[in-house]
Amino acid sequence: MLNAAWLQTFTVLCETGSFTQAARRLNMTQPGVSQHLRKLEGQLDHALIARHGKKFSLTPAGEAVLRIGLSRRKEEDLLRDTIAHDRPDVGPVSLACSGSFALLCAHPIYTMMDAAPALDVCLEAAPQASVLAGVLDGKFDLGVVAQDPAHPRLDAHQIGLEEVCLVMPAAASVREVSLQYLEELGFIAHPDGYHYADSLLARNFGDAYQGADRLRRRAHVNQIGQIPAMVANGLGYTVLPRSGIEAFDRLDALHIARLPERRFQELWRVSLGSRPLSARVRRLADLVADAAGSLARA
Repeated sequence: MLNAAWLQTFTVLCETGSFTQAARRLNMTQPGVSQHLRKLEGQLDHALIARHGKKFSLTPAGEAVLRIGLSRRKEEDLLRDTIAHDRPDVGPVSLACSGSFALLCAHPIYTMMDAAPALDVCLEAAPQASVLAGVLDGKFDLGVVAQDPAHPRLDAHQIGLEEVCLVMPAAASVREVSLQYLEELGFIAHPDGYHYADSLLARNFGDAYQGADRLRRRAHVNQIGQIPAMVANGLGYTVLPRSGIEAFDRLDALHIARLPERRFQELWRVSLGSRPLSARVRRLADLVADAAGSLARA
């Protein structure tokens, strides 16, 4: 790797065209400028200038090194500008979470982006394991998961609780909830549906409930927005986190059954512990916390 101080001296020397002017700009002596040049040439094992009396011209190697020097200065200037202007409305920011929580966050994120045209937001729905791996790899600035990851390299904060709900067609509001009635309706399955069903239905139907794998399946859907839509159309029932319901635009077509034993899952915001949050990431973190808070108020 090129010595940064020698490269900077050489770049200024090329810009001024004079050892005297370069020394003045760098607050060095003229012999000091010459010494940096010799050391850089020694490091590269190539002459960088050809002297012509008190003047000089660049060799092909010198021209190549000057391009590197100018490029590195531009990158450093950009870095300084970025650090000095850590703004909440400029730059890239990324969030990974479950599909249901992504739906809940989507509209607030759209609103944030509309007010900040220079903000580049990535919102990705992913399984919990992929969320954690992405945060650890630096792919995502923030993640939201359903339990404390207890990982030494992650910074985790609980931001709320989310109810796991039995979701039925609106017409079911006049019926008593029973396993027999659920079997008549049929289960609208989805990738996490069996896990949610086991966690909620086992609590409420005891030994009569034989596991999600024994439920009569009516359909299987892997797009989170279509799951409540099928229920709203009277095609069956499902079990979803509340975030997957609150974002649905036809809530009047759904009925959330009030079971004797309610089930809640935790919501944890995670980020890489070694990376301080930038202003734009803090802004997104506040949005995520507000979204989680809305579930507690629902």
